Amino acid sequence: MTLSLYFIYRFVKVVAQVFAIFFGILMLTDMVEQLRRLSGQAVSLADVATLALLNVPATLYLILPLIFILAAIALFLALAKSSELVVVRAAGRSGLRFLLAPVAAAFVIGAFAVAVLNPLVAATSKQYEQFSSHLTRGAESVLSISDRGIWLRQGGADGQVVIQAVRADLDGTRLFGVSFLIFDNQVMPTQRIEAEEAELVSGAWQLTNAKYWDLTATNPEVTSQVKPTAMIASDLTRDRIRDSFGTPSAVPIWSLPRYIKNLELAGFSARSYRVWLQMEIALPLLLSAMVLVAAGFTMRHARFGQTGQRVLLALTGGFAIFFLRNFAQVLGDSGQIPVYLAAWTPPVAAILLALGLLLHLEDG
Repeated sequence: MTLSLYFIYRFVKVVAQVFAIFFGILMLTDMVEQLRRLSGQAVSLADVATLALLNVPATLYLILPLIFILAAIALFLALAKSSELVVVRAAGRSGLRFLLAPVAAAFVIGAFAVAVLNPLVAATSKQYEQFSSHLTRGAESVLSISDRGIWLRQGGADGQVVIQAVRADLDGTRLFGVSFLIFDNQVMPTQRIEAEEAELVSGAWQLTNAKYWDLTATNPEVTSQVKPTAMIASDLTRDRIRDSFGTPSAVPIWSLPRYIKNLELAGFSARSYRVWLQMEIALPLLLSAMVLVAAGFTMRHARFGQTGQRVLLALTGGFAIFFLRNFAQVLGDSGQIPVYLAAWTPPVAAILLALGLLLHLEDG
């Protein structure tokens, strides 16, 4: 037990060191990129540092598997150089049994990352988008999903329009059971419109069976009007609505199942969100696989030589698994393969291949 705790301590220490190194590199790189992107804006160095600090966690979380394989390679090389692996084997503990400690530590850290770091990264990503939009005077997201359907917002010279619909088509350009609430420049409601259907055409919403209420009148119902067809000017476009969805990583994993349900009830496809949810659940298994892959190539005594070649093979294997995972995600998002196959095949295949290599090296 004491020996296992020692190896867990060594592994966690190396992971923290590699994580800190990448954090420093990414902070400097992102600050330079933010300075370049905001060169025409009146921003201070503190604003740039804040943007980088909010943006870096998302990148670190994305490359977490690569951090783990680098940490595992560094750990096994250090243990081999100090002959600690030889001592462990001489004490009667096999290589596979020795690996239980770092693999279990990787799995626990992965579970912690999914349960705690994922919501934190989602929160920092949201803050980054809001702060970046504030500095660049850009428009914020015009679309949101709730239990009551979808909500859209559009603006103009005469005021704001809030749109609520029960459901929509896949790209959000055709709304059903839709309601428009129109505000003036003093943010006072002036008109309400309800329609069976609204379709986004060039520069306007085309309404079907619309009913108008004048909210400035004494009795809006008495003065209401029904029109078979009508038009409402709009500055929204198909691309702007699509871009407002953001990415699945911007939704905390604890809120993801409910978000998927609301998205599907609103009529949108939630396939990419389902793939992301399963990939997050499989993340602890992937991190464990990275440790096993690193062990398969580098858990040998330094006197055998070819250390550089073995490190290169381990890195190649880790990057190949990382690429395969991203490629499977793309196939899953596009519907080419099932969701569970896209999320679980890369980590399971990596573990089986690494175990096969370890069994060959350890037991011949």
